[in-house]
Amino acid sequence: MAALIEAAKDESFPAEIVLVLSNKADAGGLVTARDNGIATAVVEHKDFGKDRAAFDAAMQKVLEAHRIDLVALAGFMRLLSPGFVGQWQNKMLNIHPALLPAFKGLDTHQRALDAKAKVHGATVHFVVPEMDAGPIIMQGAVAVRENDAEDTLAARVLAVEHRIYPAALSLVAEDRVTVVNGRCLIDGNPVPNAETLIPSP
Repeated sequence: MAALIEAAKDESFPAEIVLVLSNKADAGGLVTARDNGIATAVVEHKDFGKDRAAFDAAMQKVLEAHRIDLVALAGFMRLLSPGFVGQWQNKMLNIHPALLPAFKGLDTHQRALDAKAKVHGATVHFVVPEMDAGPIIMQGAVAVRENDAEDTLAARVLAVEHRIYPAALSLVAEDRVTVVNGRCLIDGNPVPNAETLIPSP
């Protein structure tokens, strides 16, 4: 989130970060947003019990009140209802610390190490009802080193995340991304497959 805020400070960036919405009142991102003069809002998921649809409806009201056009998830660790996701089809982005479709879900870095993966990375994708399964907008790769531990690998992947998330948001904000048959095209060209990426060392 902080990387997106920093990127948007550049006058040439095609999107403006106008709201940071959290489901936790003590989220550190709210402080970062306020420090940067960005409006904040909180919709506590605990207030809705197991009623995900009601929680999502409350978030939708806040987003509409702030006239939001695009949603970029960052550290938002809750599954969203299909109805909410449908309202933001191809308008809601998420970033995942792995080269999807590999290592969906949690603990991606340790799982990559356990699988003896040679290449790891991060993926920005549109959100669909199925977790970590939306059309891929952009990926970035790092080489997995022989002496890597979870924390060292995570640090290098985080650097990739900070680079590709603002770049992907920029493409979407400029209407340069279209989705055809479940796959993203950038300026009409398919997003490269993860296997073709050249990983940073």
